[in-house]
Amino acid sequence: MLNKVVCVNFNFNTLFILRQQISCLSSSSTFSSQPRTIGPGQQMRILYEKKQFEQTIELFETEMKKNKKHLSSLIIDQALKACTQVRDLRRGHGIHQLVQHRLPADSSLVRSLIHFYMQCHDVQSAESLFNVSTHKTVYICGAMMKGYIENEKPEKAVELFEQIKHPDAVLVTLFFKACAQVPSEHSLNLVKKIWGKYRDTSLLNSHALTSLINVLMKHGDLESAETVFNQQSSKGPSMYGAMMKGFIQNGMSQRAIDLFQQVKNPNEILVSLLFNACARLPSEQSLNLVKNTWEQPRIKSLRNDNVLTSLIDALMKCGDIKSAEVAFDESSSKSIYIQGAMMSGYIRNQMPEKAIDLFEQIKNPNEVIVTLLFNACAQLPSEGSLSLIKSVWKKYQNTRLLDDQALTALIDALMRCGDVNQAETIFDQSANKVLHMYGAMMKGYIHFGYLLNRTPNKTLRLYHQIKNMKTTQSNFIIYLLAINASSQIAMAAECQSIVDEIPQHILLNTQISNSLIDMWGKAGCVQEAEKVFANLSSVDQVAYASMIHAYGINGMGTKAVELFHQVPQSLVVESTHVCVLNACSHAGLVDQARAIFTSIKDKTEKHYATMIDCLSRGSLFDEAQQLIHQYELNHPPSSVMYMSLLSAARNRRNKQLVEDIYQRMKELFSHLSDRLTSATVLLANLHGSSGDVDKASSIRYELSRSGAKKKPGLSWTAVNGQLFQFHAHDRSHPRSAEIYVELDRISRELIEHGHEYDSSWITRPLAEDETIESVLCGHSEKLAIAWNFVANPKTTFIQITKNLRVCGDCHQATTLIAAIRRCQIVVRDANRIHHFHPDGHCSCNDYF
Repeated sequence: MLNKVVCVNFNFNTLFILRQQISCLSSSSTFSSQPRTIGPGQQMRILYEKKQFEQTIELFETEMKKNKKHLSSLIIDQALKACTQVRDLRRGHGIHQLVQHRLPADSSLVRSLIHFYMQCHDVQSAESLFNVSTHKTVYICGAMMKGYIENEKPEKAVELFEQIKHPDAVLVTLFFKACAQVPSEHSLNLVKKIWGKYRDTSLLNSHALTSLINVLMKHGDLESAETVFNQQSSKGPSMYGAMMKGFIQNGMSQRAIDLFQQVKNPNEILVSLLFNACARLPSEQSLNLVKNTWEQPRIKSLRNDNVLTSLIDALMKCGDIKSAEVAFDESSSKSIYIQGAMMSGYIRNQMPEKAIDLFEQIKNPNEVIVTLLFNACAQLPSEGSLSLIKSVWKKYQNTRLLDDQALTALIDALMRCGDVNQAETIFDQSANKVLHMYGAMMKGYIHFGYLLNRTPNKTLRLYHQIKNMKTTQSNFIIYLLAINASSQIAMAAECQSIVDEIPQHILLNTQISNSLIDMWGKAGCVQEAEKVFANLSSVDQVAYASMIHAYGINGMGTKAVELFHQVPQSLVVESTHVCVLNACSHAGLVDQARAIFTSIKDKTEKHYATMIDCLSRGSLFDEAQQLIHQYELNHPPSSVMYMSLLSAARNRRNKQLVEDIYQRMKELFSHLSDRLTSATVLLANLHGSSGDVDKASSIRYELSRSGAKKKPGLSWTAVNGQLFQFHAHDRSHPRSAEIYVELDRISRELIEHGHEYDSSWITRPLAEDETIESVLCGHSEKLAIAWNFVANPKTTFIQITKNLRVCGDCHQATTLIAAIRRCQIVVRDANRIHHFHPDGHCSCNDYF
């Protein structure tokens, strides 16, 4: 490419048309009333205008066979246009070869060929043609710049513009559009430089000024955009549109609404932008403005797909579903965009069934509609939704309809419907894994992976795969998911490594900060949670609830209650009360819990359930049952409340109460199979720990026959930066032999220090080769502890996460191990965090 491109300002199309008109005049006879024969060029133009592009090309090929050397420019131009429309690169390239000899003298043909190649995304061929062209007119340069912009190569468009000595208004407009694609300080400086250079010239016409306003808005320079806008004495609709769009993009929708009020005769674009602005500010005021605007007779005349789509979107976001349905039903042409707005609105308003019903009426969905279907199914997880998801996936899996967004929605829907295996398969088979797909998988593992015992470690594996992708640095969602996964694993070292990788500006994000408080609390690092909490610029209701919860699960109930009383009344919500009541429950602060519970005006199911858990843990079973009865006077029974009572009764070995509660649960919750399975396991465990092993075995046998599965106990621990998982009596570890040797050593030490293995925590018959000691020593957390000592014999800190509640024998043994080995052991079970200190006590004070 030349260092400086000198564009020749000459309109070859004008010359060609003039030449054709002169030719027609000179050939006309006195008998002008005689019908004229339509030439092939005119025939091709008629076919092209009728969008019969293949027939246009076929007619060209027929003419080419007749007279290859003397084809008119009109015929060639029409053929190229048709090839451009159907993206026929082969035949278009053939035309290029055919007219190669004409190119030096026909700049118009060069421009058409460049446009053709750019539309076919063959940028290299366009560049080759441009580079060999000797007369680079403004039209040729414009075709190149436009092509670069459309092929998402704005930097090249900017580079070309900087080589042009005498640009016209179109090139200046294209320059601004290119800079709008790559917002940066450098491109903003270039924009302002060109603005200053041509400020008082005809090059900054209304089109260029509109693009200038748009690019300034894209760069967030609202002040400069307003300056340009205010300096214009004559403002067309396009300038108002650029300003309104810019305000909306910069989160200033009210200013867009205010600006619309200044427009006397808005067009359909401005009306659509008004509706978009109102959709961003859903309120009764916005809804009234939308409806009043739409009811104006002149506005109704502007009905088109874009306006109707924006109208329905605004109505849906403002919660007026009925009016949106009326607008939809009244629309004569229900385009795919209008149908998409309806589906999206139904999903937003938690009406997935209606979105699915509408999808089934659409004959030819596009990728957006398919994506919305998956979103609707994700909102309505069921066997029916899963079946529909799979049928649509199979139907369109080899089409363009399953683009990146649709695949992301598909993965999310499969995860939510419980088919984790299928989601993994689709993800693994995707050739182009975009960031959002990783996000859907990570989110799925965090929220739904438990269905197949997936560990949060899978989420972190995905995070480590993508953390070097450039987009990760600015995508706080990925960091948020990594933090949430770390919260589930709850290993302090892993948590710190994630935090160290998060850019400072993302750490300041409120959602990230609140999640960090939760993460550090669940990792047992209360001081780190306090640091994040103290550094918050403003504390919201989530932050207060997260900090109270952190205190609660770490056995610091008094601190939780103290912080609760500091929360401003305006920020006290359901979760705040639940967290502080839960903290009281774990610390045995029954009186404080009663006082807080009594103070709650509008008590919810969660409030009652947490208070009942607190009373049950304190063995106040009569009071807990009275509270259940009080709740059921005005509400249907809650399985959560009964499970809290049942679990506590089992731990206190209150056999009669366990039997009674279990029978009531069978009557009340026969439809809740998972809940009944858990209740049945507790019943079997009680009989087993009471010595009635036959009864326990009988219950388990019936449970097995029903197809129900007991949730397996798992423990995770991090050793030397790597996460390890163990289940009871696990021998899958490559150093399993060493682990069991260490277990024997630990067991001897425990017995020497007076530990007696508690057989009541064995809830099944022993095998011939088993002893009480071997069964209890094989619990997953004891294996995890042993592995830590095998890997690092002198370790002073061990951290374990367990998916079930720690048993009494393991709790007593771990307390003693911490004292014998002089190390701190932190165990997070399903309910709370236990800090076992070297001085031989646990933070829970044996209240668990």
